[in-house]
Amino acid sequence: MDFNTAKQRVEELTKLLRYHNEKYYNQDAPEISDFEYDALQRELRALEKEFPVLLAEDSPTQKVGGTAQKLFSPVKHSVKMESLLDAFSFEEIYSFGQRINAEVVDAEYSVEPKIDGLSVSLEYKNGSFFRGSTRGDGEVGEDVTANLQTIKSIPKTIDFKGDLEVRGEVYMPREAFLALVEKQELMGETPAKNPRNAAAGSLRQKNSSITAERRLDIFIFNIQKISDKTFNSHIESLDFLKGLGFNVLPTYKLCKTVEEIICEISRIGDSRGEFSYDIDGVVIKLNKLSSREEMGSTAKYPKWAIAYKYPPEEKETKLLNIEINVGRTGALTPTAEFETVQLAGTSVSRAVLHNQDFINEKGICIGDTIIVRKAGEIIPEVVAVKAHNADSVPFKMPEFCPSCNGPVFKEEGEAVIRCTNADCPAQILRHMIHFTSRDAMDIEGLGPAVLEQLLNEGVISEITDLYSLKAEDISSLERKGDKSAQNLISALVKSKENPLSRLIFAFGIRHIGQKAAKLVADKFKTMDNILTASLTDFESIEGYGSIMAQSIFEFFSLDSTRHMIEKYKELGLNMTEPDTQIDNRFEGMTFVLTGTLEGMSRNDASAIIESMGGKVSSSVSKKTTYVLAGEEAGSKLEKANALGVKVISKEDFLEMTK
Repeated sequence: MDFNTAKQRVEELTKLLRYHNEKYYNQDAPEISDFEYDALQRELRALEKEFPVLLAEDSPTQKVGGTAQKLFSPVKHSVKMESLLDAFSFEEIYSFGQRINAEVVDAEYSVEPKIDGLSVSLEYKNGSFFRGSTRGDGEVGEDVTANLQTIKSIPKTIDFKGDLEVRGEVYMPREAFLALVEKQELMGETPAKNPRNAAAGSLRQKNSSITAERRLDIFIFNIQKISDKTFNSHIESLDFLKGLGFNVLPTYKLCKTVEEIICEISRIGDSRGEFSYDIDGVVIKLNKLSSREEMGSTAKYPKWAIAYKYPPEEKETKLLNIEINVGRTGALTPTAEFETVQLAGTSVSRAVLHNQDFINEKGICIGDTIIVRKAGEIIPEVVAVKAHNADSVPFKMPEFCPSCNGPVFKEEGEAVIRCTNADCPAQILRHMIHFTSRDAMDIEGLGPAVLEQLLNEGVISEITDLYSLKAEDISSLERKGDKSAQNLISALVKSKENPLSRLIFAFGIRHIGQKAAKLVADKFKTMDNILTASLTDFESIEGYGSIMAQSIFEFFSLDSTRHMIEKYKELGLNMTEPDTQIDNRFEGMTFVLTGTLEGMSRNDASAIIESMGGKVSSSVSKKTTYVLAGEEAGSKLEKANALGVKVISKEDFLEMTK
């Protein structure tokens, strides 16, 4: 390759890697596999070696890809949190061993599984955990102490009074990941792609109670620094940490030769399907700490360690059928059913095909010989079609929902096909959870677990059945007594008095959130007026776009919707919107809310503003009148200060609303 061609390719790879670094490290939303990312890194590294003049100081091969985000306070690491050089073949492991042996006499190695999670630092002073931070770019990370304190396996106190900093990997166990994905799908949220992304996103939550729900765990794998104590070897230091109560790596084996290292890599690889967590490789480290110091590091990697990455395991199999599953959001998802193969230590016979566009793009037909693998060692995926066979048949998504036989639709710009039936059995639990939630009908005590019990035991079959429940229906459930049953019935009766806007939001109409529900209720005032409104009437609502208007018009035009509303009327639910505006003191004013308002939710504050004629916006601009800022206010506060927008506190706001 000539110099100009190499220069152009280096620029392309640099831009591409920076993009994927941002998606992986900072947004927890990678678009390519680790294997594909590593291949790009290796190509860039090879070009920089061949043409040294093209090696820039800020090249992706020289710096850790992450950055400290503004969401949390920055922490400057006293000891740099380095990345590792990757290897993809045993030949590279032999080369690593030769480099070590050229500098170290009688070298020994610690061989450990590489946990696929988020690297963090834990700091202890006088026996107490006082700060935890993410790796960030290796030199500056984020202070996530409050969230780390929710991880039960992190000791809050230790029997060591000196200063201690350890490094570990926060991960999400597979069982917790699958439970999270199920919950996200149930709530109509975009599910996490893999446990690593889920762990990273959970650790960066502003609300530590959400982190606590995610059941994160941690393995400690290194001492970054320690006062008043020395060790001869890495394994000796891990044994010390284990004695202090840290959850150290589940296995770390001392190996003396490259042959022993490769045997251990193979052993771990063969058993990784049995682990309750994901690994993405094996780490090989020089065991003697004094030899590590002598060898030192490059700008990005320690010279005394390397990470062997397992290549994606791919298998050929025959596609037997494509089944359609209806999700709780109404999305019709095609799922491949194929002859069982062994991948990453487990039996696999199904994989999601996403949508018709995905099937067309890969040219998938029923009966084909396909290539499958496990993305991130956990989620099966179809990589490609190996061959069309004589019995192969093209596939087309159905025109009717396989769950309820209702019509399906595909919105412009979307690849997903959805069922339009509000009473579709496949969606009923998700609809019920939304209907009873705090921002909708606010039926206290009727959470997801109770709803699922009621459905599974056949007590209810549709949302309107909730208002026919009797106390004995509730008290008969496991862990429910007479008092809780009566409280729930009282909450159901009380919810009938909710204003029309809450009921509209509770319906879960696509593109119609709380504000949009309030706008339509304020305009039409009664359900009967809404049912007789035209598409033009909805389009005339200030703040409504054509997509929102079309969505709500189509929903209220459905026979199934009108039948449901008649039932609610018979059950005594309120079908009117009261005139809640107290005065117009905020007329013409726009508020933006940011941070946590002690003793007041953002929804409560928004309701007060709107009741006084004001508007609430999600973004700050020159047209913003006030920014109401609570504790831990973020980028909106910074933008308000930059634009000269007046910032008020909760106390100021309460004074203004007297």
